[in-house]
Amino acid sequence: MKRRLFITGVEILRTKAVALRILNQLLNDKRTLALIIFAPLLVLTLIYFILNTTITDIKVGVVNAPQKYVENLYKNNITPIRCTESEAAQMLNDKEIIASVKMISGKVYVDIDGGNTTKATSVLATIEQAKKAMNPASQDRLDLKTEINYVYGASDLKMFDNFGSLFIGFLVFFFTFLISGISFLQERTTGTLEKLLSTPIKRWEIVAGYILGFGTVTIVQSAIITFYVVYVLNVMMIGSLWLVMMITLLSAMTALSLGMLLSTAATSEFQMIQFIPIVIVPQIFFTGLFDLSPEWTLVGKFMPLYYVADALDKVMIRGQGLAAIALDTSVLLGLTLIFMSTNTLLLKRYRKI
Repeated sequence: MKRRLFITGVEILRTKAVALRILNQLLNDKRTLALIIFAPLLVLTLIYFILNTTITDIKVGVVNAPQKYVENLYKNNITPIRCTESEAAQMLNDKEIIASVKMISGKVYVDIDGGNTTKATSVLATIEQAKKAMNPASQDRLDLKTEINYVYGASDLKMFDNFGSLFIGFLVFFFTFLISGISFLQERTTGTLEKLLSTPIKRWEIVAGYILGFGTVTIVQSAIITFYVVYVLNVMMIGSLWLVMMITLLSAMTALSLGMLLSTAATSEFQMIQFIPIVIVPQIFFTGLFDLSPEWTLVGKFMPLYYVADALDKVMIRGQGLAAIALDTSVLLGLTLIFMSTNTLLLKRYRKI
Protein backbone atom coordinates (compact mmCIF):
# COMPACT_ATOMS: atom_id res chain seq x y z
CA MET A 1 0.00 0.00 0.00
CA LYS A 2 1.49 3.32 -1.10
CA ARG A 3 1.56 6.30 1.22
CA ARG A 4 0.49 9.69 -0.04
CA LEU A 5 3.26 12.27 -0.17
CA PHE A 6 0.96 15.28 -0.16
CA ILE A 7 -1.82 16.75 1.98
CA THR A 8 -5.21 17.32 0.45
CA GLY A 9 -7.14 20.56 0.71
CA VAL A 10 -9.83 18.83 2.77
CA GLU A 11 -7.27 17.72 5.37
CA ILE A 12 -5.91 21.26 5.58
CA LEU A 13 -9.42 22.61 6.16
CA ARG A 14 -10.11 20.03 8.88
CA THR A 15 -6.82 20.86 10.63
CA LYS A 16 -7.63 24.56 10.38
CA ALA A 17 -11.07 23.95 11.89
CA VAL A 18 -9.55 22.15 14.89
CA ALA A 19 -6.99 24.94 15.40
CA LEU A 20 -9.68 27.63 15.20
CA ARG A 21 -11.83 25.75 17.70
CA ILE A 22 -8.94 25.58 20.20
CA LEU A 23 -8.17 29.28 19.71
CA ASN A 24 -11.82 30.18 20.14
CA GLN A 25 -11.96 28.09 23.32
CA LEU A 26 -8.95 29.89 24.76
CA LEU A 27 -10.27 33.32 23.80
CA ASN A 28 -13.55 32.57 25.56
CA ASP A 29 -11.75 31.29 28.65
CA LYS A 30 -10.56 34.60 30.07
CA ARG A 31 -8.94 33.02 33.14
CA THR A 32 -6.79 30.66 31.10
CA LEU A 33 -5.82 33.48 28.76
CA ALA A 34 -4.87 35.72 31.69
CA LEU A 35 -2.83 32.91 33.25
CA ILE A 36 -0.88 32.27 30.04
CA ILE A 37 0.01 35.96 29.75
CA PHE A 38 0.34 37.19 33.33
CA ALA A 39 1.40 34.17 35.43
CA PRO A 40 4.93 34.01 33.94
CA LEU A 41 5.25 37.78 34.45
CA LEU A 42 4.12 37.42 38.07
CA VAL A 43 6.64 34.65 38.83
CA LEU A 44 9.48 36.48 37.04
CA THR A 45 8.70 39.69 38.94
CA LEU A 46 8.73 37.78 42.23
CA ILE A 47 12.08 36.18 41.38
CA TYR A 48 13.48 39.59 40.37
CA PHE A 49 12.57 41.28 43.65
CA ILE A 50 13.61 38.34 45.84
CA LEU A 51 17.02 37.88 44.19
CA ASN A 52 17.69 41.62 44.21
CA THR A 53 16.85 41.94 47.91
CA THR A 54 18.49 38.71 49.10
CA ILE A 55 20.73 39.41 52.07
CA THR A 56 24.33 38.56 51.21
CA ASP A 57 26.11 39.79 54.34
CA ILE A 58 26.92 37.06 56.86
CA LYS A 59 26.72 37.84 60.58
CA VAL A 60 29.07 36.31 63.16
CA GLY A 61 28.88 36.86 66.90
CA VAL A 62 32.16 37.85 68.54
CA VAL A 63 32.27 36.89 72.22
CA ASN A 64 35.93 37.61 72.86
CA ALA A 65 38.54 38.70 70.29
CA PRO A 66 40.97 41.59 69.68
CA GLN A 67 39.75 44.57 67.71
CA LYS A 68 42.25 43.76 64.94
CA TYR A 69 40.64 40.36 64.48
CA VAL A 70 37.16 41.90 64.35
CA GLU A 71 38.33 44.37 61.71
CA ASN A 72 39.76 41.50 59.64
CA LEU A 73 36.38 39.77 59.73
CA TYR A 74 34.71 42.94 58.50
CA LYS A 75 37.23 43.31 55.66
CA ASN A 76 36.32 39.79 54.52
CA ASN A 77 32.60 40.63 54.15
CA ILE A 78 31.62 39.25 57.56
CA THR A 79 29.48 41.44 59.81
CA PRO A 80 30.82 40.99 63.38
CA ILE A 81 28.43 41.49 66.31
CA ARG A 82 29.90 41.94 69.77
CA CYS A 83 27.91 39.86 72.26
CA THR A 84 28.09 37.73 75.39
CA GLU A 85 28.28 33.94 75.27
CA SER A 86 24.61 33.54 76.21
CA GLU A 87 23.54 36.15 73.66
CA ALA A 88 25.55 34.33 70.98
CA ALA A 89 23.86 31.02 71.81
CA GLN A 90 20.43 32.64 71.57
CA MET A 91 21.24 34.34 68.26
CA LEU A 92 22.50 31.04 66.85
CA ASN A 93 19.25 29.41 67.91
CA ASP A 94 17.22 32.21 66.28
CA LYS A 95 19.33 32.07 63.06
CA GLU A 96 20.41 35.70 63.52
CA ILE A 97 24.07 34.70 63.21
CA ILE A 98 25.74 31.71 61.58
CA ALA A 99 28.61 31.39 64.06
CA SER A 100 30.08 32.76 67.27
CA VAL A 101 33.79 33.29 67.83
CA LYS A 102 35.91 33.67 70.93
CA MET A 103 39.69 33.89 71.13
CA ILE A 104 41.51 32.75 74.26
CA SER A 105 45.33 32.89 74.47
CA GLY A 106 45.64 33.02 70.70
CA LYS A 107 43.37 30.01 70.09
CA VAL A 108 40.05 30.53 68.29
CA TYR A 109 36.94 28.69 69.42
CA VAL A 110 34.03 28.62 66.97
CA ASP A 111 30.42 27.55 67.54
CA ILE A 112 28.76 27.26 64.14
CA ASP A 113 25.40 26.48 62.57
CA GLY A 114 26.31 23.89 59.93
CA GLY A 115 22.76 23.57 58.58
CA ASN A 116 23.89 25.18 55.33
CA THR A 117 27.12 23.46 54.26
CA THR A 118 28.15 26.03 51.64
CA LYS A 119 27.70 29.01 53.93
CA ALA A 120 29.32 27.29 56.92
CA THR A 121 32.40 26.31 54.88
CA SER A 122 32.77 29.87 53.59
CA VAL A 123 32.50 31.34 57.10
CA LEU A 124 35.08 28.95 58.55
CA ALA A 125 37.52 29.81 55.77
CA THR A 126 37.02 33.53 56.47
CA ILE A 127 37.52 33.04 60.22
CA GLU A 128 40.83 31.30 59.54
CA GLN A 129 41.87 34.02 57.09
CA ALA A 130 41.09 36.73 59.64
CA LYS A 131 43.26 34.93 62.20
CA LYS A 132 46.21 34.65 59.80
CA ALA A 133 45.99 38.37 59.02
CA MET A 134 46.73 39.25 62.64
CA ASN A 135 50.04 40.78 63.78
CA PRO A 136 52.89 38.52 62.53
CA ALA A 137 54.65 39.03 65.87
CA SER A 138 51.96 36.97 67.56
CA GLN A 139 51.88 34.34 64.81
CA ASP A 140 53.30 31.60 67.02
CA ARG A 141 50.37 31.86 69.38
CA LEU A 142 47.88 32.13 66.51
CA ASP A 143 49.11 28.92 64.84
CA LEU A 144 47.08 26.92 67.36
CA LYS A 145 44.41 24.91 65.57
CA THR A 146 40.94 26.46 65.63
CA GLU A 147 38.46 24.41 67.64
CA ILE A 148 35.14 24.07 65.81
CA ASN A 149 31.91 22.99 67.47
CA TYR A 150 28.93 22.28 65.23
CA VAL A 151 25.94 23.38 67.30
CA TYR A 152 23.61 22.41 64.44
CA GLY A 153 24.40 20.25 61.43
CA ALA A 154 27.77 18.55 60.93
CA SER A 155 31.05 18.98 59.08
CA ASP A 156 30.21 16.16 56.67
CA LEU A 157 26.67 17.34 55.93
CA LYS A 158 25.67 16.53 52.35
CA MET A 159 23.96 19.03 50.05
CA PHE A 160 20.74 17.01 50.14
CA ASP A 161 20.79 17.14 53.94
CA ASN A 162 20.65 20.94 53.71
CA PHE A 163 17.38 20.92 51.80
CA GLY A 164 15.97 17.45 52.48
CA SER A 165 13.53 18.77 55.07
CA LEU A 166 12.38 21.45 52.62
CA PHE A 167 11.68 18.86 49.91
CA ILE A 168 9.70 16.62 52.26
CA GLY A 169 7.33 19.45 53.14
CA PHE A 170 7.06 20.75 49.59
CA LEU A 171 6.35 17.38 47.94
CA VAL A 172 3.71 16.41 50.50
CA PHE A 173 2.06 19.84 50.17
CA PHE A 174 2.21 19.95 46.36
CA PHE A 175 0.81 16.50 45.57
CA THR A 176 -1.86 16.64 48.26
CA PHE A 177 -3.01 20.05 47.03
CA LEU A 178 -3.21 18.91 43.43
CA ILE A 179 -4.86 15.52 43.98
CA SER A 180 -7.39 16.74 46.54
CA GLY A 181 -8.37 19.75 44.43
CA ILE A 182 -8.90 17.69 41.28
CA SER A 183 -10.73 14.93 43.16
CA PHE A 184 -13.11 17.37 44.85
CA LEU A 185 -13.64 19.10 41.51
CA GLN A 186 -14.63 15.78 39.92
CA GLU A 187 -17.14 15.26 42.73
CA ARG A 188 -18.79 18.48 41.56
CA THR A 189 -18.55 18.00 37.80
CA THR A 190 -19.88 14.43 37.93
CA GLY A 191 -22.86 15.48 40.06
CA THR A 192 -21.87 13.47 43.14
CA LEU A 193 -21.67 16.57 45.33
CA GLU A 194 -25.11 17.75 44.24
CA LYS A 195 -26.59 14.35 45.07
CA LEU A 196 -25.04 14.51 48.53
CA LEU A 197 -26.43 18.01 49.05
CA SER A 198 -29.91 16.79 48.17
CA THR A 199 -29.85 14.60 51.29
CA PRO A 200 -30.27 15.85 54.89
CA ILE A 201 -26.48 15.84 55.37
CA LYS A 202 -25.02 19.16 56.56
CA ARG A 203 -22.36 21.12 54.71
CA TRP A 204 -19.77 20.81 57.47
CA GLU A 205 -20.35 17.04 57.55
CA ILE A 206 -19.53 16.85 53.84
CA VAL A 207 -16.33 18.89 54.23
CA ALA A 208 -15.26 16.94 57.33
CA GLY A 209 -16.01 13.65 55.60
CA TYR A 210 -13.86 14.54 52.59
CA ILE A 211 -11.06 15.74 54.88
CA LEU A 212 -11.14 12.48 56.87
CA GLY A 213 -11.30 10.37 53.71
CA PHE A 214 -8.43 12.08 51.94
CA GLY A 215 -6.67 12.54 55.28
CA THR A 216 -6.41 8.79 55.75
CA VAL A 217 -4.54 8.55 52.47
CA THR A 218 -2.29 11.49 53.38
CA ILE A 219 -1.30 9.75 56.64
CA VAL A 220 0.01 6.82 54.60
CA GLN A 221 1.64 9.19 52.09
CA SER A 222 3.35 11.24 54.81
CA ALA A 223 4.65 8.11 56.55
CA ILE A 224 6.05 6.62 53.34
CA ILE A 225 7.80 9.85 52.27
CA THR A 226 9.24 10.46 55.75
CA PHE A 227 10.55 6.91 56.21
CA TYR A 228 11.96 6.84 52.66
CA VAL A 229 13.87 10.11 53.04
CA VAL A 230 15.18 9.30 56.53
CA TYR A 231 16.01 5.60 56.19
CA VAL A 232 16.58 5.05 52.46
CA LEU A 233 18.07 8.40 51.36
CA ASN A 234 19.64 8.70 54.81
CA VAL A 235 19.03 12.42 55.19
CA MET A 236 20.28 13.98 58.44
CA MET A 237 17.80 13.47 61.27
CA ILE A 238 18.56 14.85 64.73
CA GLY A 239 15.11 15.26 66.26
CA SER A 240 12.08 13.02 66.68
CA LEU A 241 10.80 11.05 63.70
CA TRP A 242 7.28 11.23 65.12
CA LEU A 243 7.44 15.03 65.17
CA VAL A 244 8.48 14.99 61.51
CA MET A 245 5.51 12.77 60.69
CA MET A 246 3.19 15.11 62.62
CA ILE A 247 4.50 18.14 60.69
CA THR A 248 4.15 16.42 57.30
CA LEU A 249 0.63 15.34 58.24
CA LEU A 250 -0.31 18.92 59.20
CA SER A 251 1.24 20.08 55.92
CA ALA A 252 -0.89 17.57 54.02
CA MET A 253 -4.07 18.56 55.88
CA THR A 254 -3.46 22.26 55.15
CA ALA A 255 -2.82 21.49 51.46
CA LEU A 256 -5.87 19.22 51.39
CA SER A 257 -8.25 21.85 52.76
CA LEU A 258 -6.69 24.56 50.54
CA GLY A 259 -6.98 22.38 47.43
CA MET A 260 -10.65 21.67 48.18
CA LEU A 261 -11.28 25.37 48.76
CA LEU A 262 -9.69 26.54 45.50
CA SER A 263 -11.37 23.77 43.52
CA THR A 264 -14.66 25.61 44.04
CA ALA A 265 -13.29 28.37 41.77
CA ALA A 266 -12.42 25.90 38.98
CA THR A 267 -14.67 24.28 36.38
CA SER A 268 -12.16 21.78 34.96
CA GLU A 269 -9.00 19.88 35.91
CA PHE A 270 -7.00 22.23 33.68
CA GLN A 271 -8.21 25.26 35.61
CA MET A 272 -7.26 23.53 38.86
CA ILE A 273 -3.71 23.02 37.56
CA GLN A 274 -3.61 26.74 36.76
CA PHE A 275 -3.43 27.48 40.49
CA ILE A 276 0.02 25.84 40.70
CA PRO A 277 2.06 28.81 39.36
CA ILE A 278 -0.04 31.24 41.38
CA VAL A 279 -0.43 29.42 44.71
CA ILE A 280 2.37 26.83 44.95
CA VAL A 281 5.37 28.23 43.04
CA PRO A 282 5.63 31.57 44.94
CA GLN A 283 5.71 29.71 48.28
CA ILE A 284 8.93 27.89 47.32
CA PHE A 285 10.90 31.14 47.63
CA PHE A 286 9.92 31.45 51.31
CA THR A 287 11.02 28.02 52.53
CA GLY A 288 14.64 28.83 53.34
CA LEU A 289 16.21 28.65 49.89
CA PHE A 290 17.18 32.33 50.10
CA ASP A 291 18.32 34.70 52.84
CA LEU A 292 15.43 37.10 52.52
CA SER A 293 15.22 40.71 53.60
CA PRO A 294 12.97 41.44 56.62
CA GLU A 295 10.24 42.72 54.29
CA TRP A 296 10.14 39.52 52.22
CA THR A 297 10.41 37.38 55.36
CA LEU A 298 7.24 39.10 56.57
CA VAL A 299 5.51 38.21 53.28
CA GLY A 300 6.56 34.58 53.72
CA LYS A 301 4.79 34.41 57.08
CA PHE A 302 1.47 34.53 55.23
CA MET A 303 2.28 31.30 53.36
CA PRO A 304 1.72 27.77 54.75
CA LEU A 305 4.95 26.31 53.31
CA TYR A 306 7.00 28.81 55.31
CA TYR A 307 5.81 27.21 58.56
CA VAL A 308 6.18 23.67 57.20
CA ALA A 309 9.82 24.26 56.19
CA ASP A 310 10.63 26.11 59.41
CA ALA A 311 9.22 23.33 61.61
CA LEU A 312 10.97 20.54 59.68
CA ASP A 313 14.29 22.39 59.80
CA LYS A 314 14.00 22.88 63.57
CA VAL A 315 13.33 19.18 64.17
CA MET A 316 15.50 17.46 61.54
CA ILE A 317 18.58 19.73 61.46
CA ARG A 318 18.47 21.52 64.80
CA GLY A 319 17.08 18.67 66.90
CA GLN A 320 14.50 20.82 68.67
CA GLY A 321 11.31 19.55 70.25
CA LEU A 322 7.58 20.24 70.30
CA ALA A 323 7.89 23.55 72.18
CA ALA A 324 10.11 25.01 69.44
CA ILE A 325 7.62 24.21 66.67
CA ALA A 326 4.47 25.09 68.64
CA LEU A 327 3.91 28.31 66.66
CA ASP A 328 4.44 26.59 63.28
CA THR A 329 2.07 23.72 64.06
CA SER A 330 -0.55 26.08 65.53
CA VAL A 331 -0.53 28.23 62.39
CA LEU A 332 -0.88 25.17 60.12
CA LEU A 333 -3.75 23.81 62.22
CA GLY A 334 -5.41 27.24 62.27
CA LEU A 335 -5.11 27.61 58.47
CA THR A 336 -6.65 24.16 58.01
CA LEU A 337 -9.65 25.11 60.14
CA ILE A 338 -10.03 28.44 58.31
CA PHE A 339 -9.94 26.76 54.88
CA MET A 340 -12.46 24.12 56.04
CA SER A 341 -14.82 26.76 57.43
CA THR A 342 -14.61 28.83 54.25
CA ASN A 343 -15.26 25.73 52.15
CA THR A 344 -18.36 24.99 54.23
CA LEU A 345 -19.68 28.50 53.63
CA LEU A 346 -19.01 28.30 49.88
CA LEU A 347 -21.16 25.19 49.60
CA LYS A 348 -24.15 27.51 50.11
CA ARG A 349 -24.04 28.20 46.38
CA TYR A 350 -25.19 24.60 45.84
CA ARG A 351 -27.69 24.33 48.64
CA LYS A 352 -28.83 26.33 51.64
CA ILE A 353 -29.25 24.27 54.80
